Amino acid sequence: MEPVFIIDPSELYRPEIEKGPDFRNFESSNKTNDGHMEKVKNVYKNMHTHQTVQFVKDKKEHWCKLDKKEMTIMEALEFVNQLVDESDPDLDVPNIYHAFQTAERIREKHPDKEWFHLVGLIHDLGKVLAIWNEPQWCVVGDTFPVGCLPSDSIVYGRQSFVDNVDMSNPKFNTKLGIYKENCGLDNVLMSWGHDEYMYQVCKGNDRCKLPQEALYVIRFHSFYPWHTNSDYYYLCNNEDIRMLSWVKEFNQFDLYSKSEELPDIEALKPYYQSLIDHYFPGKIKW
Repeated sequence: MEPVFIIDPSELYRPEIEKGPDFRNFESSNKTNDGHMEKVKNVYKNMHTHQTVQFVKDKKEHWCKLDKKEMTIMEALEFVNQLVDESDPDLDVPNIYHAFQTAERIREKHPDKEWFHLVGLIHDLGKVLAIWNEPQWCVVGDTFPVGCLPSDSIVYGRQSFVDNVDMSNPKFNTKLGIYKENCGLDNVLMSWGHDEYMYQVCKGNDRCKLPQEALYVIRFHSFYPWHTNSDYYYLCNNEDIRMLSWVKEFNQFDLYSKSEELPDIEALKPYYQSLIDHYFPGKIKW
């Protein structure tokens, strides 16, 4: 099967330029990146236009039935082998390598937290949505709550939502929108993408034994306005704030793990299969 090329907007922002002016600079004037930046802008323009409350509800209704496929976690990892990050022209390898790189970096720093190793391995498995023909703008990119006024720290700012129909609806265009203050993120509708889908896969399969910390990381690792810009705290409860440190800890391994030194996947498989057998045994529903 032909590889599926996906745009991962985070791929330009690696640790070697973290302290420079271009770190997570979505308005970069670097001529080398102009073509990619145009694709990124289009992804976010479509995302911010079409990710409405009704859109998210429709996607959850369609995908969260988990009736599309049954496969083990390891089979799912092999399945996402079809994904190659289009934004990474010098590292033209399937997405599975990023999964093992992330997991191994976590394992190195947190050798006693097996559940954390497994989260590193599976956090991007929701990108199977791209293989199943979902458009890029509802698979990748930073995530945000729908049903309330967007934070201005969202990529390209609040003005990028000008064509979103929810912004002309007084029910949705206020700070709290459809929510109550400190209602808790578990009660918030997040924009649809690979994070939300994988979280719903975990929640929808009784076989999943991952702890709450793992579920937060999976669901919110792309929620940059929250974990990096300290926005949307007014929707959070005490449990969300307690879990925030785990999402922040994970982010350093996720965003900055790709390198040209590729892991020996076959050598690593027995260890990770043992984790899968414990936390996510057998075939699961997708």
